[in-house]
Amino acid sequence: MQDVKNIGEYKDHIHEALDNEFQRSAIDKFAQAYPVGRAKAFDGMDVRELVAEIAAAKDEAISRMGELYEQFKREAEKAGIHVHLAKNAGEANEMIANIAKKTGCKKIVKSKSMTAEETLLNHHLEGEGLEVTETDLGEWIIQMRHEGPSHMVMPAIHLSRDQVAGLFSQVTGKDQTNDIEKLVKVARRELRQKFVEADMGISGANFAIAESASIGLVTNEGNARLVTTLPRVHVALCGLDKLVPTLHDALRVLRALPRNATGQIMTSYGTWIHGPNEDNAAPGGKKEMHIVFLDNGRTALAEDPDFRQVLRCIRCGACANVCPVYRMVGGHEYGHIYIGAIGLILTYFFHGRDKAKHLVLNCINCQACKAVCAAGIDLPSLIKRVYARIVDETGHDLDSTLLSMVMRNRKLFHGLLRAGRFAQKPFGVKKGEKQKGQFIRHLPMMFSKQHAFRELPAVADKPFRDIFPKIQPKVENPRYTVAIFGGCAQDFLYPEQLEGMVNAFADKGVAVDFPMQQTCCGLPLMMMGERKTEKEVASQNIHAIDPAKYDYIVCSCPSCASHLKHYPEIFGSGDSDGLLADRFADKIIDISSFLNDVLEMTEDDFETGGPKATYHAPCHLCRGLDVHDAPREIMTKSGLEYVPCKEEEVCCGFGGSYSVKFPEISQQILKNKLDNIEATGAEMIITDCPGCVMQIRGGMAKRGSNVVVRHMTEVLAERRKK
Repeated sequence: MQDVKNIGEYKDHIHEALDNEFQRSAIDKFAQAYPVGRAKAFDGMDVRELVAEIAAAKDEAISRMGELYEQFKREAEKAGIHVHLAKNAGEANEMIANIAKKTGCKKIVKSKSMTAEETLLNHHLEGEGLEVTETDLGEWIIQMRHEGPSHMVMPAIHLSRDQVAGLFSQVTGKDQTNDIEKLVKVARRELRQKFVEADMGISGANFAIAESASIGLVTNEGNARLVTTLPRVHVALCGLDKLVPTLHDALRVLRALPRNATGQIMTSYGTWIHGPNEDNAAPGGKKEMHIVFLDNGRTALAEDPDFRQVLRCIRCGACANVCPVYRMVGGHEYGHIYIGAIGLILTYFFHGRDKAKHLVLNCINCQACKAVCAAGIDLPSLIKRVYARIVDETGHDLDSTLLSMVMRNRKLFHGLLRAGRFAQKPFGVKKGEKQKGQFIRHLPMMFSKQHAFRELPAVADKPFRDIFPKIQPKVENPRYTVAIFGGCAQDFLYPEQLEGMVNAFADKGVAVDFPMQQTCCGLPLMMMGERKTEKEVASQNIHAIDPAKYDYIVCSCPSCASHLKHYPEIFGSGDSDGLLADRFADKIIDISSFLNDVLEMTEDDFETGGPKATYHAPCHLCRGLDVHDAPREIMTKSGLEYVPCKEEEVCCGFGGSYSVKFPEISQQILKNKLDNIEATGAEMIITDCPGCVMQIRGGMAKRGSNVVVRHMTEVLAERRKK
């Protein structure tokens, strides 16, 4: 459970996590195996359609949450079930403790429940003098270690078999081997007596079906069935968001839950409970059954137009499975109680701003969580919105305030970027010996220690906006008229990438324009919570580049393109610029898709016999824009010998300002990427994003690698037949 007081303390925790080699190795192995298992489990299914169905059904249930609760309560009472509604975590804990007192229960066995973790139920019950035992293996292990889960589905993934053996040796008073099968037998032996002695069983619920007042439990261990059947009192603690109208709605989610969680087609156990069953040891011959529904902010969330989609979450944990940051630091540093991307959001609403304010900074915005979410939740966007709310509530810091002031004034912003050419002179500029690029010879003292893992680029002698008037092609009767959206990095750091774009269009009937009033896309402002200025900058761009004048607005920075595509969400339907933003976004296209799919360039356009090259897929291209095939196809057409790279669509660790805030995490993610690239034996690594070029080229230069890093436009322009 993450509970730090300031950002410095949080970073200290992160350093410790990065030093935990076993944890990183264990999570890394699972992260590499997970996509393969998930794809196999979903084989033959229309995943997008299923996700859309789940999202629509969950949205409908969320809009009727109060109504579904009342229906569930009516049907439950007919079946002899006691139903309670707790406003908050404390009230839920009190209710369950009072049930134990009234029924004379002293010993409690629990099945895994994230809702019980949310309320810190065990702490409260133990404070009331009750004996509480977790019975799922992972939960029992972390209970004995007095720590929270590090994953919503695999709570003890961060621990080695040796650590568990040592723990079990302490518990049993006997030396235990680290053999996993034997350790499982020890756990069964120790827990068996707990089941026999227990008065009360506490479970969670994956589903609460309103039409029948039934609950559903999905598990891989049989302990949940023992917890819900053996003790004479059963209490289920369940969030209001688990309410669904019918069994059909639950089964729809069940098609996705195990597949998305662990790559299983079905879990070992699926248990459906409707009312108290027979129990000869209980008064009246029947168990006593209670269901405690927890609100804890869920009703308010359901009424929030920005965040209500969070309640769609089916608790599969997939957002952690694919997160490059979670992969580096583990769940204890990437969540408070709820883990992963969803945890960064839920922490704010369930446990407060102070618990969330440092966690939300640690999102690299790679979009992997959004791409894998079984309920279609736009997790990265919501994390940034949480951050923006926190900034609005606590005050904007000096860095973001200054950035906001500068970026709302395009001339001032561009003037400062131009001045960077002179400001870098005290630090020197050098040519990359093996990489085609310029680097700062040595970093400013404030950056030299933390950012020494990569070389940083120098500001170009001339920005692209000064070069373009001299290279703008004259095209009569063009097939297409396009505007180039340059972005800050390519305009002022890598103008050669935009020159490459113009040259790649040569003789293809493309009239090219570069509207000079364009400015930054606004993504850095979103990342820093400056939403007001983000909107002002967006307004400047949609007025600077009139979408009516162009067939396409071509962008060779996917981060920019993805953000530009989201401009309609910034303005909203009622805004005066909303319609213009819609038209603007519709014209945005990435360079690879334009060359491959629109211009339909072929092998005849390029030289043959190119070098062996591999590819890195920028996060905002493959996930933000959902472009996968076009870059690889155009690379192959250009005569390059394309060699696939391991984890091509995994983040390189850049994330814009993220690599400045968390350089140690960025460094480790980059190391994995560079190792995978070099393992291909390719002479060249190609990517479509200037930020990825900066990160990967800087890393390759630092390690003295012979692998040359190039932007797609540069390579294609060079390989065009003259």
